[in-house]
Amino acid sequence: MSGGDPPPSAQTQAVRAGTLRSQFHEHSEALFLTSSFLFDDAEQAARRFAGQEEGYVYSRFSNPTVRMFEQRLAALEGGEDCLATASGMSAILTLCLAHLTAGDHILCGSNVFGATVQLFSNVLGRFGIETTYVSGSDPAAWRSAARPRTRLLFCETPSNPLMEVTDLRSFAAIGRELGGLTVVDNCFCTPAQQQPLQYGVDLVMHTGTKYLDGQGRVLGGALVGRAAFVRETLLPVLRTTGPSLSPFNAWVLLKGLETLSLRIDAQSRSALQLARWLQSHPAVARVQYTGLESHPQHVLARSQQSGFGAVVAFELKVAEGEARQRAWRVINAVRLLSITANLGDTRSTITHPASTTHSRLTAEMRQKAGITESLIRIAVGLEDTEDLRRDLARALGA
Repeated sequence: MSGGDPPPSAQTQAVRAGTLRSQFHEHSEALFLTSSFLFDDAEQAARRFAGQEEGYVYSRFSNPTVRMFEQRLAALEGGEDCLATASGMSAILTLCLAHLTAGDHILCGSNVFGATVQLFSNVLGRFGIETTYVSGSDPAAWRSAARPRTRLLFCETPSNPLMEVTDLRSFAAIGRELGGLTVVDNCFCTPAQQQPLQYGVDLVMHTGTKYLDGQGRVLGGALVGRAAFVRETLLPVLRTTGPSLSPFNAWVLLKGLETLSLRIDAQSRSALQLARWLQSHPAVARVQYTGLESHPQHVLARSQQSGFGAVVAFELKVAEGEARQRAWRVINAVRLLSITANLGDTRSTITHPASTTHSRLTAEMRQKAGITESLIRIAVGLEDTEDLRRDLARALGA
């Protein structure tokens, strides 16, 4: 492109950004399955190990296929650089190992993924790092819970599974006031529908396992932000501890990014139709989906998201003592949706959060987070919307 051309669109970058070609000039991105790389001589090896010369050294921390994925995701998020990891949880762990030390304090949204709570409370807690959970939608709660050693503010927006929305501008501003690093899990919207860095957030975290792959094939994670932080703070920890993304998984994720916006836009349209239908169903007490005008943060979501994602949660009208068994009966009655805790797949999935994704939380923590026994979460795929509606209608009438 000439110097006067406008920057490429997000869809073009999803297909073209970060492409590196070898001596063979391949059109599709190459898969570099190698543990190490050769050097011209001993002097070059010494320079590369010392960081005095650019080049690939060892696939635990430098691999061309992984680098292509990192550069493409960074371009889509509008970030300077990206560090890829073996999973979304290993991305959070790498961040915490790199940024925190004993005595530090984390502020975290109360509606985050169950494994994130386990990591913050049960793993990091053993090493003298404390976590306070606050409502992601209440800026005052973040400020009032802060401590002198609050060094990390972490949220999901929209959250899993209740679709709580955090005001990204306020979140970033509070982080600056407190001197803490602000991190957003952007799993549900992806960069196709939300770019937190544009609102002043410091770092975006991804579970590549979900929508970035899009077909439930591989695990992966990533952190996107300023180049200096990624290269100087995060990379040395990954290089030493090794929670690295494999080249094969990076190659699969690269191909997933090419169709990301096409998939999630179509899935979001279908999710909105199903959410509206569920809202009127006599067996359903409440539907949680930010695309519904009835969602308490619909206006906020519309202001910072270009779409509403494809995850819909709903609660059944049922007596408390029968809630779990009734929810299980609905789930067991589906024929088309897959009963699995994963999401972001081209195949629609259904799960019972209280007994799966959030089962390791205490009953008190689930209650505080709004994870009731009658709650069911569906992640809408690419099947025909009417087929999905029929499957859910049959299940709700079971």
